[in-house]
Amino acid sequence: MNGAEALMSVAKQAGTEICFANPGTTEMPMVMAMDSAPGIRPVLALHENVCSAAADSYGRLAGKPAMTITHLGPGFANSCANQHNARRAFAPIFNVIGQHSTWHYDADAPLAMDIIGLAGTVSGWVRETKGPETVAQDIVDGITFALGQRGRIASLSFPHDHQMAEVSADPKLGKPEPLDAVDGKLVDQAAAMLKNGKKTALLIGGTALKEAGLMLAAKLKAAHGCDLVIEGSFSLMECGAGLPDHIRMPYPPEPAQALMDSYEQVIVIGTKLPVSFFGWPDAPSQYLRDRDGVVLVTGQVGDAVSALDGLVQGTGAAGATPSVTSAEIPAMPSGTLTPDLLCQTFTALQPENAVIVPTAVTTGRLYGPMSTKLPRHTQISLCGGAIGEGPGLALGAALACPDRPVLNLQADGSGAYLPQAFWSQAREGANVTTVICSNRKYQILIGEMTRAGLNQPGPNSMALTELNNPPLDWVAIAKGFGVPGEAATTCEELADAMKRGMATPGPYLVEARI
Repeated sequence: MNGAEALMSVAKQAGTEICFANPGTTEMPMVMAMDSAPGIRPVLALHENVCSAAADSYGRLAGKPAMTITHLGPGFANSCANQHNARRAFAPIFNVIGQHSTWHYDADAPLAMDIIGLAGTVSGWVRETKGPETVAQDIVDGITFALGQRGRIASLSFPHDHQMAEVSADPKLGKPEPLDAVDGKLVDQAAAMLKNGKKTALLIGGTALKEAGLMLAAKLKAAHGCDLVIEGSFSLMECGAGLPDHIRMPYPPEPAQALMDSYEQVIVIGTKLPVSFFGWPDAPSQYLRDRDGVVLVTGQVGDAVSALDGLVQGTGAAGATPSVTSAEIPAMPSGTLTPDLLCQTFTALQPENAVIVPTAVTTGRLYGPMSTKLPRHTQISLCGGAIGEGPGLALGAALACPDRPVLNLQADGSGAYLPQAFWSQAREGANVTTVICSNRKYQILIGEMTRAGLNQPGPNSMALTELNNPPLDWVAIAKGFGVPGEAATTCEELADAMKRGMATPGPYLVEARI
């Protein structure tokens, strides 16, 4: 086989079933290898940031390595915002970046750039193949790394001549790195804290947010009265009826600090010690810094489920009846849409077993608290803070879970970063219903102006927050990319439109005008 065929062979061994790609000249051997070694589904994206966004959610939900193919350094650069998000989400992704033929390097061709330096900003593993003799092992090492622990980003720069060269080795997948082991002494320390009667928060994240971890946490809550606090940005969380109610870490620093200050003790499992999203003047940066009564049992790549199980066994909570929620579907509201009524309408119609992509931060602020008592579902969130990932996340989620409805509660400002994802949704027949929260402004920036002390912003300041001149016509935008849709201005219209969208095969968009 040649190098490109070796790539597809190892990827198939690793369980890769899909490749999100925007290839060019230097990637043609890999494109042709998909025909000579079938079994990996190619998904074309009109922008590389769609590739990385879709790979992010696909990797999280499928638990399999997602592969991307991008064109030289500038093509990979286009994907970097959502590569950053994927790294923060611990998504297993193997990026293959086409590189010029090695004999062309000294020509300094127009597309030449430092691929290794660029990829290193968003990847835990970066390599360029050195020759045909290393190709097979380089591919094995990259995919093995990507599958390690919770999932990681590996990026391989693959020169064109190495893709075409004969590869004699028979590459075999290595053994991925496991989660970090649990320190028994820290478990014992946390167990003693749970039993001492003090007001305690159990702050969990990462792998603890799947059903097994949540039910163990529910036992601890029932047995010891601790509050369950969820990290603010999470890779994947099971949610809804039959699972424990929880408090979500607030986004603004003051309420987040106040929440942590309300507890005498904090036990952290499966995430890191919480920090503020930004370094605002006169606002806290690290909420648990220099505090007594705090124990980090396992971090983001620790075996959080084993740590929770150790606490359950060590505190006598194994026989406790888990404290879980019952389904409470909100009443269907009526009248002109407001942010709160939009969330209430959305939650009243959310189907069981859905995958929810809630990326409307300001308009959708009530969704999180309302979601804990909805029918069982899965939520994935924006983990790295680079906005605009929602439509691409919804695409990858639909391809990872083709039998489940996917709903994207999407802000209009951030949605405008990645409308190209709608074309791929249409092309792939992705089962996505997108609700655009169309307030025609960057509402979050208006809030930041207030925080910065600009209580009466002038016309130049406001010009950088307004999206109404001209207004974005989301129905027309979606139609242009092949996705049907309609607009709604009342709760009744939104409800009818969502019902039509969820009943329509393939993607559908509803512009909810507030």
